Amino acid sequence: MSSPGTGIFGGFTNLCKGLAVILIGGHIVVQLLPTSVTYLALIPARTIPFGWNLITAGYIEQSVHGVVFSTLGLLFMGKLLEPIWGSKEFLKFIFVINFLTSVCVFVTAIALYYVTQQENYLYMPIAGFHGVLAGFLVGIKQIVPDQELPLLKIKAKWLPSLMLLLSIAISFFTPDSATYLPTLIFGTYMGWIYLRYMQRKPELKHRGDPSEDFAFSTFFPEFLRPIIDPIASIFHRMLCGKSEASTDAQGYTLGGASLPGSDPIEASRRRERGARALEERLATEKLAAAQNSQESQIDGADNV
Repeated sequence: MSSPGTGIFGGFTNLCKGLAVILIGGHIVVQLLPTSVTYLALIPARTIPFGWNLITAGYIEQSVHGVVFSTLGLLFMGKLLEPIWGSKEFLKFIFVINFLTSVCVFVTAIALYYVTQQENYLYMPIAGFHGVLAGFLVGIKQIVPDQELPLLKIKAKWLPSLMLLLSIAISFFTPDSATYLPTLIFGTYMGWIYLRYMQRKPELKHRGDPSEDFAFSTFFPEFLRPIIDPIASIFHRMLCGKSEASTDAQGYTLGGASLPGSDPIEASRRRERGARALEERLATEKLAAAQNSQESQIDGADNV
């Protein structure tokens, strides 16, 4: 018999399992009580006074394929990210990205209504965990950027960009793209904002990841970066000027240029930890698969 918690479908953390139960439970609730969507999903016209839907909407999946995809994405990406970030930081990331994404989607829906005067932007129920999953892809880009995916033959650093490119392409052929595309875009951007500027590093004196390898322009092809970098630097100075000045005084910088011996070393260590954790998990899964195969052969021989 195979030991529990091994193989590709093993090794999931208790926190991820608990969150998966919440996603599945939320789906069951909206199926048994369809009217609950009014109170749990993000409906811009009803967010005031139902302000809690800025939080609950991210944990409600309205379709079967949505809850299956979100649950699997949470379990498999969480298996990589949580051991590196820690359970507390992993849970904080989920809460912050979910809330900020919902706020941005709410503001976007209101703006689209005033521009187009189409009331469907105010009353369409928006829900799903895909905004947080988009943020997880940014986390994978940060931790193991050069890890090549065996099936797709692409490096992990391109996962967020390819996901957004594919989603935008699909949106031209689907009538309900407004229910998922803004969530994916803002989930990706908020994930980058959090990891770039907000994530606390207990072992260091600054927040975030100021390395050049994680700059905003790295989401774009090389030939576009000379155009993206000046634009990104303007918004960076507008939004983070005071924080950057304070951090520079302590010996760090939140811009593209970091002091020698500080940020590049920390970024390299983080990537090494991520690659090491991924290699250990892959080795464990291969070992478990080999053991299962041997046990199956032994059981077959005993039966004979």
